[in-house]
Amino acid sequence: MSPTLLVVEDDDQIAAPLVRTLEREDYLVERVATGGEALERLAGETVDLVLLDLGLPDIDGLEVCRRARAAGYDGGVMILTARGGELDRVVGLDVGADAYLPKPFALAELLARVRALLRRTARTAPSVPDVAVAGGVRVDRDTRRAWVDGTELGLTVKEFDVLALVESAGGSVVTRERVMDEVWDENWFGSTKTLDTTIGRLRQKLEDADAPARLVTVRGVGFRWETGGTDA
Repeated sequence: MSPTLLVVEDDDQIAAPLVRTLEREDYLVERVATGGEALERLAGETVDLVLLDLGLPDIDGLEVCRRARAAGYDGGVMILTARGGELDRVVGLDVGADAYLPKPFALAELLARVRALLRRTARTAPSVPDVAVAGGVRVDRDTRRAWVDGTELGLTVKEFDVLALVESAGGSVVTRERVMDEVWDENWFGSTKTLDTTIGRLRQKLEDADAPARLVTVRGVGFRWETGGTDA
């Protein structure tokens, strides 16, 4: 089944060609013009990827992203905006966006980023094992899903990438620099605040699920995966 994309853009001259381009790629495309409509739609049936403008008439796009993540939306979020400053980009990533494409942009680049992000957020439905592994936490890199004792965690793209990277180290310390290089790559704009925010959200989700394993901070170095103990 084709992925469902939600275009959140109030400018008809921008939205119309964008929707046509995406539909030609066989995506199922919906378009709304306000942040309120976007949040209402994201609370309904599955949306695989949101293309989100920041300059909306009712709610700023950054706030839309923040509220959507807080409400449990775990699909992809790509911000499309004329705000090209470093601060705006960092804030966008901090509130849960997965990619940031400043206007004007080439449609070929947009489509390439859409394909890449959809690959990383692809939803599949494999069976959940009867017995959880890795200290009660199971991380499936092929399907990009994670469970705590059989209950699936609702993780964003970046949260899953960080979890998979640190968990795969098997208790060895993963440096902050390595996490930024491997998880944020071209979206890295010079501040580690976005990493700290993501770690905080991920750690809270693990705690809320009563995970016996957790992300431990090794101060000044990075993070490691442990089944107990305290921060170093």
